[in-house]
Amino acid sequence: MYLYGASGHSKVIIDILKQQHVVVEAVLDDTPKSDFICGIPVVKTSDIILDAEAVLVVSIGNNTFRKRIAESLNVRFYTAIHSSAVVSPSTILGMGTVVMPNAVINAFSTLGNHCIVNSGAIVEHDCVLENYVHISPNAALAGGVSVGEGTQIGIGASVIQGIKIGKWVTVGAGAVIIEDLPDYAIVVGNPGRIIKFNEPS
Repeated sequence: MYLYGASGHSKVIIDILKQQHVVVEAVLDDTPKSDFICGIPVVKTSDIILDAEAVLVVSIGNNTFRKRIAESLNVRFYTAIHSSAVVSPSTILGMGTVVMPNAVINAFSTLGNHCIVNSGAIVEHDCVLENYVHISPNAALAGGVSVGEGTQIGIGASVIQGIKIGKWVTVGAGAVIIEDLPDYAIVVGNPGRIIKFNEPS
C-alpha cells in the first residue's frame, strides 16, 4: 500500500489504514519536506516506479490536484473507511474514496471515485456525489442532494433536501444552501449567495 501526498490529510488516512492493519510501505510526494511522516518513509515520486498491481490512496485534500494525480496513475485505488464511520450497506463507494472518523453516509447514496467525506460529515439517504467531491468536517447534506464533480462543501455547511449542486463549486464554511447552484459557483453565507465563479481548470 502506498499513499500519494505527504500532507496533514495523509496523516488521517495513515491512522485509518493502521487501524485496519494495512501496512503502508511509503508515502510518495513530488517535493518531500521530510524523510518520514507518522513513521512512514516519504519517497520522491520520481524515485519509485509503480506497476498496475500497486495499491494506493491519493492523500491530497485539494480536489484539483487529487484529480490530476489520480488520472496520471495506472494502479489499483483503495477505498478507506474509518471504523467509527457509519456507512449504509446500500451505499455505493467509488474507488479511492476516503470516509473519515464519525462520518455518516446513509441509505442508497452513491459516491464517485476519490471523494472525501471528512470527519463528522453527514451524507443523508439517496445523495449522489460525483468524482473528486470533498465534504468537509461537520458539513451536512440532507436527503436526495446531488453534488457535481470536484465540488467542495465547506466545514459546517448545510444543504437542504433535494438540492442540485453543479461541478467545481466551492461552498464556504457554515453556508446554508437552499437553492440549486450552477457549475463553478463560489457561495457563502446564510442563506447561501453566489459571490463569484471559479475559473474552469
